[in-house]
Amino acid sequence: MIREFYPSAYAASVFQIDYPTLYRHGYRGILFDIDNTLVHHGDDSTPEIDRLFQSIHEAGLKTILLSNNDEERVRRFIRNIDTLYICDADKPDPEAYLRAVRMLGIKREEALCIGDQVFTDIRGANRSGIDSILVHFIKGENEKRIGKKRYLEMAILSAWRHSRFYGTPDSIRSRKMKAVKGKGSGEKKKKEKVLFCDRNPLFYKISTQKEIARRHMQDLLNRERFARTIQKKKLPNLVSSVSSGLIKTGPGIDPVLQENKAINIDLACRRINGIIIRPGEVFSFWHTVGKTTRRKGYRDGRVIVGNQLRPGLGGGLCNLGNSIHLLIVRSPMMVTEFHSHSDALAPDPGWKRVPFSAGTAVSYNYIDYRFRNDTDQNVQLLLWCEDGLLKGELRSERAYPWEYRLAEEDHHFHREGDNFYRISRIYKETLERESGKLEERTLLLNNHSKVMFDPTLIPEELIR
Repeated sequence: MIREFYPSAYAASVFQIDYPTLYRHGYRGILFDIDNTLVHHGDDSTPEIDRLFQSIHEAGLKTILLSNNDEERVRRFIRNIDTLYICDADKPDPEAYLRAVRMLGIKREEALCIGDQVFTDIRGANRSGIDSILVHFIKGENEKRIGKKRYLEMAILSAWRHSRFYGTPDSIRSRKMKAVKGKGSGEKKKKEKVLFCDRNPLFYKISTQKEIARRHMQDLLNRERFARTIQKKKLPNLVSSVSSGLIKTGPGIDPVLQENKAINIDLACRRINGIIIRPGEVFSFWHTVGKTTRRKGYRDGRVIVGNQLRPGLGGGLCNLGNSIHLLIVRSPMMVTEFHSHSDALAPDPGWKRVPFSAGTAVSYNYIDYRFRNDTDQNVQLLLWCEDGLLKGELRSERAYPWEYRLAEEDHHFHREGDNFYRISRIYKETLERESGKLEERTLLLNNHSKVMFDPTLIPEELIR
């Protein structure tokens, strides 16, 4: 249907959009196209674009670049911009759009796509259930002709402008905007659509089983080479290591669920410990651990469902996911699937902040954690429980020429309405091993995590 190509709104350029207003209307993240949206095709970023991104972030919005270009092009563009990105996105395929939403740690209804092409940017946003703003494409100074697709776009836009779906950035046709416009206007308020999975517990289970079946089918069709070999002997070179407490204590923390979490993590570690990931192979958390069942010894631990903490079978394995992620981001491995939830589930021990010590989400089997070994040697993942600690190591056959570290900036807490949020930016830094020279700095996460513990425990000096 032609509606698949209709944007939610239109703007002459990215500079004609009121980003603080978008934030007030409930948007929390923006998916930007690059070429002919932000700059002319192939051009580097400009000082004006760099400042635009800074102002967007200051307005409270997260950003991610969603581009069909290769990684070299995208990295060249973001040299002076702190933003996440997805390259080779294969737009209008919805998969990259939904992955971008997960990377931003927001809901689909909080996301907004901005691009210049109806057949890729806008169509993909509509297929993903994401609102969109179409901007007029940027032409080069010497360009006099436009492609055939642009004429088709013009015809579609003409139909859109004469339809009931026509809008501007000030009147986006999202559910949030409709709700705002309906207040006090005398309009009959439409009943908000409830997702199938949210209607009752039975429908939630049906939806979960559907997603599990979908992931099995995807893995069958994709034919990825998953790591399966377990080796007891350690590889000689230590790449990264991690150690964290298994049991958390404090106000509102259920000690029984914490004990069960420790048991669940120990069971999962026994499935992973010593696994070898050969060049080209992919590590999958759930391919390795398998389904969590009571028959295997798993117990009810703490899980997050609908942004609420509650008991659930196999709960606590997100902590194991955190430890794996901490090992991998301090290595040359390529993270291919990462999901996040709030990293403010409990107060930091002694308020000594460790980036990515929480926040990684895993749930059998469609919310997975995966990384690929793109190097020329085997690596080994070791995880075990000892003396109340979860310990982990990533090892290789020989040393890499680089070292890796995490850096966090602007860490603080901020009140928004009735809730508090942890705010920060987390970077991965790549350094030359011998000289210590900083070779690369990549933004991994623009953090905006809802506080799930008693906010009165937050030190006053960390609240802004």
